Amino acid sequence: MLTRKHSIEGKSPFGDAAELFDSLDADAAMKLAMVAGDITLVLDDTGTILDAAYDHEHYPGLENLTGSNWIDTVTVESRPKIMEMLAAARRGEVQHWRQVNHTVRDGDVPIRYVVVSVNGGEHRIAFGRDLREAAKLQQRLLQVQQSLERDYLRMRQVETRYRMLFDISGEPVVIVDASSQRVREANPAAHDLLGARAGSLVGKKLLSLFDRNSRDDVLALTGSALVSDSVSPVDVALSKGNTPAILAASGFTQDRVQYLLLRLNPVARDEVAAEATPVQNIVDQMPDAFVVADRDMHLVSANLAFVELVQAASVDQLRGRHLSEWIGRPGIDLELITGQIDQHGSARNVGTVLRASSEDAGEPVELSAVVSGDDEAHFGFVIRPIGRRLRDLPPGSEDLPRSVDQLTDLVGRMPLKDIVRESTDLIERLCIEAALSYTSDNRASAAEILGLSRQSLYSKLHRHGLGNLAAEND
Repeated sequence: MLTRKHSIEGKSPFGDAAELFDSLDADAAMKLAMVAGDITLVLDDTGTILDAAYDHEHYPGLENLTGSNWIDTVTVESRPKIMEMLAAARRGEVQHWRQVNHTVRDGDVPIRYVVVSVNGGEHRIAFGRDLREAAKLQQRLLQVQQSLERDYLRMRQVETRYRMLFDISGEPVVIVDASSQRVREANPAAHDLLGARAGSLVGKKLLSLFDRNSRDDVLALTGSALVSDSVSPVDVALSKGNTPAILAASGFTQDRVQYLLLRLNPVARDEVAAEATPVQNIVDQMPDAFVVADRDMHLVSANLAFVELVQAASVDQLRGRHLSEWIGRPGIDLELITGQIDQHGSARNVGTVLRASSEDAGEPVELSAVVSGDDEAHFGFVIRPIGRRLRDLPPGSEDLPRSVDQLTDLVGRMPLKDIVRESTDLIERLCIEAALSYTSDNRASAAEILGLSRQSLYSKLHRHGLGNLAAEND
């Protein structure tokens, strides 16, 4: 947009180049006048247009400017501006840009002019610049601004409705910043339930709202809510009066920040006593994994230890899925276990593996199981990881298969390819033990005897649990 700075007022004149303008010929002066404006008019002292230079295609309706009086080509409200510019040119005053509107068939054409006197004041040259593109930009800017204002008004209305519902809701609701675990908002019902004065919960740590015995459950629930849409509520006790309540959580993201929406439903103490039993509490808190499955081996329920072992967000993600997705080698172990249960009524300390996913090789576990005697039979499984215990066994443990009879005992417990692998591993381990014993535990010499690189020997030592042997002496 053209402003006062586009005039010559305040600008320093040319210095050394002033002589250049004295030498300009008529053709160069005419070209300068033509490029200085989109429309260039040559006027006499009365404002009559003696000549004009402009693109006729861009200005339809202005074909016959020459010979007309400049003031007759513009709208009524622009005529005083024309008269003021001509009068200022006669007095030799510094000119500023003024906008006038030319009248054409299709409407008005906005042009911003400045008038310069030439030939000792005998003639005037009016340089005009088209403002239609600037007007389009202004119109577009105005439309964008109006659109933003409408969107802002809608957001304000939505926020007002949300705030009203949030405040009048009878359900206690708390919004928490997931990263800092601090309360961002809490409605009046939440303040009443927690025994806090209005507005005092904002900024408090989330865990400070709950009893110490419930804080681990709160952390587990909020962590699961950030990665899963289906998380079961948990029973908690509030820090104020140890009041029992049911806590539900869901996660959401706003402005690239994660938040938690927590809903608290108070529970009467007699209801808690009726619903919760000591056995249920013990099963939920026991360190070993516990699973209940129906007759078709679909998971019905599980405790938190099993959920953690299979790396799930909550037990809700596991319900209805077949136990073979996690327990045993596919098509072998689980069928053998159910066969033992059908024959003897239980299975005790069965060695198998527990997989967190189909790609996972599995972690060694020990499994015991029983079946209920009612019409709708259910299976109960207790699963205990034994991988750490196996790693801590001393080398040469006698429970490894060391004879043909011990190897044949594995038939039916694992596939033939696994038995062959066990045999190969046994032979490899015995050879490494013999080489280490022969070289007095010098691993460099043992690697040379076995025809292995030192790195390969170290890898096999680690795989066979022989890393606790004495280090090499070289």
